[in-house]
Amino acid sequence: MRASLYFLVDVINDLEFVGGDEMLTDALPAARNIASLKRRAKIAGIPAIYVNDNVGKWRSDFKKLISHCLEDNTRGRPIVEILQPEAEDYFVLKPKQSGFFSTSLEILLKHLGAETLILTGLTADICILFTASDAHMRDYHLVIPGDCVASQDENENTHALAFMQRVPEADIRPSTEINLKGLRTQDE
Repeated sequence: MRASLYFLVDVINDLEFVGGDEMLTDALPAARNIASLKRRAKIAGIPAIYVNDNVGKWRSDFKKLISHCLEDNTRGRPIVEILQPEAEDYFVLKPKQSGFFSTSLEILLKHLGAETLILTGLTADICILFTASDAHMRDYHLVIPGDCVASQDENENTHALAFMQRVPEADIRPSTEINLKGLRTQDE
């Protein structure tokens, strides 16, 4: 079976950084689209993987990161409330911008038989871009719905999407135009 996997990159994020207010403005509508696409992906049998920055908390884990964002009343709380993981979701903590760098992601993708990666989340011009580049180098087909990513600067977001469409040949159509059932097919 050729499998598609749904990535939620850096969506468990406190947004407690310079420019976090501006980020929230674009990230909140993207989060709603990400949640909607995640529901559709689940119905289509496409597993979700949270690929998240450890935000410099080397003694932390994913559950503590979620708790921090929700319980400490952080700027990113509304996004985390919308995009909380479910019990069956996978997660990978990453130390740098790419989801592949020094993580178990590649092993997990091989285990799940992935060929198509649907990348959503924060930020298109940094973490999505680096993860997409590394995925392209590993011959994955990429779908990066333009309405499911956000960056601190809207122009940089637009440029990053155009680059990812041109170089790693990502499909950047809006999430509502993506046929998820068509992405998951049986090999005969």
